[in-house]
Amino acid sequence: MEDKKLVISQKKFSGDSSVLSLRIPNELVSRLDSIAESTKRTRNDIILKCLEYAVENIEIN
Repeated sequence: MEDKKLVISQKKFSGDSSVLSLRIPNELVSRLDSIAESTKRTRNDIILKCLEYAVENIEIN
């Protein structure tokens, strides 16, 4: 799979949404918080961007 970077740009989401509950390892939460802080975004915004990127770029074998 091609090596791509996730680019964080201005917030564009405005629509219906659902609430999910999931368990994330503490180390990953720390990394997400660090990205959120450095980009002045919320943790939720960062997780949403990461999930969108993953879904758009997933390769299923």
